[in-house]
Amino acid sequence: MKNFNGNLLFLDKSDINTDEIIPAKYLTENFKDALKPHLLEDLKIAGFDPGRDLRDKRAVISRANFGCGSSREHAPWALEENGITIVIAENFARIFRQNMFNCGMLAVELPAADIEEIFKTFSASPARLSVDFAADSVTVQGAGGEKKYTYRIAAFDKSLVEAGGWVDYADGKY
Repeated sequence: MKNFNGNLLFLDKSDINTDEIIPAKYLTENFKDALKPHLLEDLKIAGFDPGRDLRDKRAVISRANFGCGSSREHAPWALEENGITIVIAENFARIFRQNMFNCGMLAVELPAADIEEIFKTFSASPARLSVDFAADSVTVQGAGGEKKYTYRIAAFDKSLVEAGGWVDYADGKY
């Protein structure tokens, strides 16, 4: 299973689509690591600079409908190549969410009120995320203190994440 703990990247925007996560012009790359320098390069959020802001981040928190747009595994791959293995949002585009689980990554949905609280309490200064996978909870720590949030994912999706992704799950089952 992947490590889901680390520094948080706050992306205060709804409807971040797969083209903003990894631009379509890079989909012809033959190796996942070629996607790494292009993660979020087309994302437009005031003050956001991927070259600066992605450094040392291991988790993303965003608003609603994360991963909408084209259905492609390249979006989770680009996140993973940059060391990001968990995204927290109000909700996800269905195919993006499943691609996260298929890659052994976490897509955690929290209510809008919890997302708002996290942004208001923690986004002004560096914050860290800790995941208790067995307890289905995430804890955000930063200058605003520490706060724990619980989430739910389907048992099968949890099995995919535990195995490290669909391929490893299938290798162990079939």
